[in-house]
Amino acid sequence: MSNQSVFNQETRNQFKTLDQYVPVVARVHGASHPEFLEVRKYYDLIIEKMKVAGDQKPQLDEEFAQLREITHHYTVPEDVCESYEAVYQLLAEIDEAYQS
Repeated sequence: MSNQSVFNQETRNQFKTLDQYVPVVARVHGASHPEFLEVRKYYDLIIEKMKVAGDQKPQLDEEFAQLREITHHYTVPEDVCESYEAVYQLLAEIDEAYQS
């Protein structure tokens, strides 16, 4: 099985959850955590690149590097909800799966 197939299989459910959580978290926390608006921007870029790549492995190194920088390696702020925390956890898992 190709790396892309493994990546797609392992992350499919995470992306479904993120598609629900990311817009809500951005709306709820965007004003007090503007960094999350950047997270959303890079998440949207990842989704777009995956669609364009189709069966090929997308080039996402830059997007994940930016996400790690923006989020301080997916460190969850203390004053946020569980959905915000879930977004960071899922992004970290997807990042790890991509790097594998």
